Amino acid sequence: MRVGITTTVPVEVILAGGHTPVDLNNLFITHPERDELIARAEQDGFPANLCAWIKGIYAAVISEGIDEVIGVTRGDCSSTEKLLEVLRLKGFRTVPFAYPADRDRGALTIEIEKLSRHYGASAKAIAGMRERLHRLRQKLARLDELTWQEGKVFGAENHLWLVSASDFNRDPDRLEQDLDQFLAQAESRPPRKARFRLAYVGVPPIWDDLYQVIESQDAAVVFNETQRQFAMLDDSGALADQYARYTYPYDTESRALDIRSECRQRGVQGVVHYAQTFCHRQVEAIVFRKTLGLPVLSLEGDRPGPVDIRTLTRLQAFLEMLSQ
Repeated sequence: MRVGITTTVPVEVILAGGHTPVDLNNLFITHPERDELIARAEQDGFPANLCAWIKGIYAAVISEGIDEVIGVTRGDCSSTEKLLEVLRLKGFRTVPFAYPADRDRGALTIEIEKLSRHYGASAKAIAGMRERLHRLRQKLARLDELTWQEGKVFGAENHLWLVSASDFNRDPDRLEQDLDQFLAQAESRPPRKARFRLAYVGVPPIWDDLYQVIESQDAAVVFNETQRQFAMLDDSGALADQYARYTYPYDTESRALDIRSECRQRGVQGVVHYAQTFCHRQVEAIVFRKTLGLPVLSLEGDRPGPVDIRTLTRLQAFLEMLSQ
C-alpha cells in the first residue's frame, strides 16, 4: 500500500508494516506539472489565498495513486485537518497523527502504537527497521559533516539528501546505494570556501533555485534546519524519544535553542528564514530574531518557480550588511 504523509511521521512503522511511505510534499514539488496540480485544486474549490503546498498535496494524492494519507493534525500545517476532510469526501482513507504540544512521551507512544496497529507493524519488525535505517542515517550524518566541516557538499545537495529521509525516497535500499555513490564522489572533491556561512531555517523552499542563487553570491548554506530534523540523525533511545527530540512539530523557542547551538558549532554568520505565503509559520520570525543572536533575513515564497528579483535584491542587501 502507498501511504502518503503530509510531513514527517514515524516512517519506521509504515516500512515495518510492509507499506511504502510517500512524502506528498516531495511528490508535489518534483511533479512535472506542478502548476497544473495547483490549478486543479483551485478548480475543486481551494481558495487562491491558501498555501500552495496544501493545494499541490491535495491534487497529487488524487492524481498519483495514493491509497491512504497520514495527516499530521497537530505540529505542522494548520490546514491539514481540513485537507483530510476534503480527501475523505473524495473517497480516500485518512489517518490522523498528532504530535503532543508538550512532547509528552506517553502521549507520543500512544500515537505511535495506534499507527503500529493500523499498519500491522510488530514491535520486533519496527526494531529491525530502526536498525536498518540507523545505518542509512549515519551516512546522512557524514554527508552533513562534509557540508559544514569540509566544504565538499553544497547546501542544495545537503537539502535534497536530508529532505529525502522523510520517506527514504520510498525505497531505503535504493536510496542507500545512491547515497554511497554520492559520498564516494563528494569525498574526492576539493574543499570549497565561501565568504559567507549561512543557516537555512524553516520549511523547505518552494523555489527551485534558492540555494543556487545563494551560492552565486559567494555564500554557502552550511546548516539546513528542518531538513536535518527530517533526517533524524540522532535516532537513539526508544522510538518515542526519537520523535520527541524531533524539533519541528513543537514550539519555536525550543527549535531556536537547537538552531542556535548548531549555528555556533558551524560558524554561521547569518540566518535565512523561509516561510510560505499565507502560512502561520511566518510568525516564527519574531522568535528567531529575538533568540538566535544572529542577523535574520525572512523570505516568503508562494508558488513553485525561480527566485524573483525582489528576493534576490533582499538577499544581496543582507549579505552586504553581513560584510560590514
